[in-house]
Amino acid sequence: MNLHNLTPASGSVKREKRIARGQGSGHGGTSTRGHKGAKSRSGYKTKIGFEGGQMPLQRRVPKFGFKNINRVEYKAINLDIIQALVDRKNVSEITPDVLRENGLVSRNELVKILGRGELKAKINVSAHKFSSTAKTVIEGQGGNCSEI
Repeated sequence: MNLHNLTPASGSVKREKRIARGQGSGHGGTSTRGHKGAKSRSGYKTKIGFEGGQMPLQRRVPKFGFKNINRVEYKAINLDIIQALVDRKNVSEITPDVLRENGLVSRNELVKILGRGELKAKINVSAHKFSSTAKTVIEGQGGNCSEI
């Protein structure tokens, strides 16, 4: 065995068909683009959603509703979840960082504390928003609510 008779294993090397390299390649002439029309020309590009002149789906479907671009989205955390966290991890203060470490909120989410469930522990909670019931329950237990 010499360097000049080394070859890769059969089937391991695959080449793409070379398009527009003459009639002998099998892909000469129109170069797999067909005859005439926009798709045969260089620089052809369709718009997103273009359906060949047919009315696109995005324009066919009826529109309704209103999307407020100024809406602020909050991740809701209820008091029962906070109580479970206190029981499980024995934390004395709840912040968005603590909630993030325990997998309850993701990195850039804003947190709102809601009043579902019972809270038995005296705990300091800091979040972006509080519902009125959650605030009264937390402060009723001797805890403290602070908005960030």
